[in-house]
Amino acid sequence: MKAYLFPGQGSQFPGMGNELYKTKEGKKLFEKANNILGFEISKVMFDGTKEDLKKTNITQPAIFIHSVILSKLLKNSFKPDMVAGHSLGEFSALSAIKSISFEDGLMLVNIRAKAMQNACNYEQGSMAAVLGMEDKLVEDICSETPGIVVAANYNCPGQLVISGQSIAVEKACENLKKNGAKRALILPVGGAFHSPLMDSAKSELEKAINMINIKKPICPIYQNIFSLPEREPRSIKNNIISQLTAPVRWTSIIKNMIKDGAQDFTEIGPGNVLQGLCKKINSNYETFSASII
Repeated sequence: MKAYLFPGQGSQFPGMGNELYKTKEGKKLFEKANNILGFEISKVMFDGTKEDLKKTNITQPAIFIHSVILSKLLKNSFKPDMVAGHSLGEFSALSAIKSISFEDGLMLVNIRAKAMQNACNYEQGSMAAVLGMEDKLVEDICSETPGIVVAANYNCPGQLVISGQSIAVEKACENLKKNGAKRALILPVGGAFHSPLMDSAKSELEKAINMINIKKPICPIYQNIFSLPEREPRSIKNNIISQLTAPVRWTSIIKNMIKDGAQDFTEIGPGNVLQGLCKKINSNYETFSASII
């Protein structure tokens, strides 16, 4: 069975999408995206610097546009049995499997990015990567740390990202290293994504999602919040709303896909971050077919 994976923030790079623009359909969708957003994001993607692309209001729409155009250019060869997207990538996946339109998806991603940035400006937050420690121990230390700090991304065994108030994250990192973590590194991000600090952004996104039509997708999507396959529009909607303040359960998603028969994994989007995580999640991953588009 074939599984398609869609990346999130961190996979962007200068020049992304330049080749896609040279195709007739790619150019048409880029121009449509420029009109929806009200500025030429194509120019930023093709000619912008790394710093330009790190801005949340640029990064999220750029990755969505890149991934969805790629899926559309595959045309008849895009026949997924299942899909999943890491955080932002969940919106790309939903558009690729015809649950939301390209236009609605980009509108939602744009609102999501701005709302997240506003939440970041309201309260100072940060994230940190914790390496070489069991998830349960990381969770326990976070819960014992004063302030708001929670597990945010279960990326693969031995790699968990925590998120919350900056002071609480720093204190948690100190405690994690004292208790045996190989590393606990503050990440260069602008806020506390997938934590309670995103609650205001969640409310804003919910209003926008309630205004669009979510259809039954052509295949199941393994969503971040529960890591289980979903096809019901109402559940999909609730899950992408809750996703902003809940952790990304990527380890469980990949394990569940494999358990349900996935043998062929293809990453659609800029970079190869998800392929690397998949190899760490499944020790027999080399026996699977894996590709990057």
